[in-house]
Amino acid sequence: MSVASKGNTVKVHYKGTLKDGTVFDSSENREPLEFVVGDGRMIKGFDAAVNGMSLGEDKTVTIPSVEAYGEKREDMMLDVPLDQVPPEIKPEVGMDLSIQNQMGQPTPVKVVHVDEQKITLDANHPLAGEDLIFDIKLVEIV
Repeated sequence: MSVASKGNTVKVHYKGTLKDGTVFDSSENREPLEFVVGDGRMIKGFDAAVNGMSLGEDKTVTIPSVEAYGEKREDMMLDVPLDQVPPEIKPEVGMDLSIQNQMGQPTPVKVVHVDEQKITLDANHPLAGEDLIFDIKLVEIV
């Protein structure tokens, strides 16, 4: 029987949920996810879970936040004075925006606080600080 190992290109179907049962991603009704085991492109815990799986195997794994998108970081919380917010933007808590990072690339952020002087933006990954539960099925080893 074929077993996935480092360097193999694999295809998996998956469903990712949070502890409260909220589904945050799934390959249902899509092509399976294809990646190379151990190449560093997947979150560490997901990659490790697929390594050693047998073709056709189903597995449920819980990946702690440190092996997923990391813990929420305070240095990723940004206070922006309201007078620096473009006038066409009317910030509200929960609003998704994009800012430019130091290299000029767009970075997604979420508005988490608004008051009379400033808005607070969260630039952490939306799943930072979350333990992730994945149902994984290895469907192909290429």
